[in-house]
Amino acid sequence: MRMTQATAEPMILIQDVDKHFGDFHALKNINLEVPRGQVIVVLGPSGSGKSTLCRTINRLETIDSGTIEIDGKALPEEGKELAKLRADVGMVFQQFNLFPHLTIRDNVTLGPTKVHKSKKADANKRADELLTRVGIGNQADKYPAQLSGGQQQRVAIARALAMDPKVMLFDEPTSALDPEMVGEVLDVMGELAATGMTMLVVTHEMGFARKVADRVIFMADGEIVEDTDPESFFTNPQTDRAKDFLGKILH
Repeated sequence: MRMTQATAEPMILIQDVDKHFGDFHALKNINLEVPRGQVIVVLGPSGSGKSTLCRTINRLETIDSGTIEIDGKALPEEGKELAKLRADVGMVFQQFNLFPHLTIRDNVTLGPTKVHKSKKADANKRADELLTRVGIGNQADKYPAQLSGGQQQRVAIARALAMDPKVMLFDEPTSALDPEMVGEVLDVMGELAATGMTMLVVTHEMGFARKVADRVIFMADGEIVEDTDPESFFTNPQTDRAKDFLGKILH
């Protein structure tokens, strides 16, 4: 368990957040603080609001009420400030969202050269370092279609890291992968967690939650039902919803 400085300004601060999709109340009065360097895994049944919560943190989904702050700054509405915030908040999705017509290296350098105005040579050097770090340094000149799903997801992680984000969000990053590729992506995420990156991970991977998370957030019906350490959650859940969920998942 990595200790984090809870006294400092939280890296993510969510207060009284509500979100509707039409009549559907997707997020209900969400309050959450994520200290710097903490890894939070968000668990819960389908439709519980996990992905919606994840997507509100970099404003891919707008909220109806409440506030969200990243590193002490409120989420901007739109424009340049929002683009700057999105550079600070890396996001990895279920689908890899790589540009098929660009090489792996060019996929990773696109953000730094366009948003941060990095020099191409510097961006290429950094991309090669990151691709090596995620275990696919030898694939830089290939195109996405030439890589496996697990390799493509590792490119997506390298691409997010190329922006030097303060926070990394993962929205079910392994759910579109074949089972044999899941481990290689989770390993990269575990290594990233060990470096002290602040991470919020929506996943169904219970082993990862147990091993890597500092905290487990359990959601049901748009609410945070439990917020505790992994050991307590898995061995002694406090609510019927969590017990029911774990009963289905673990047996």
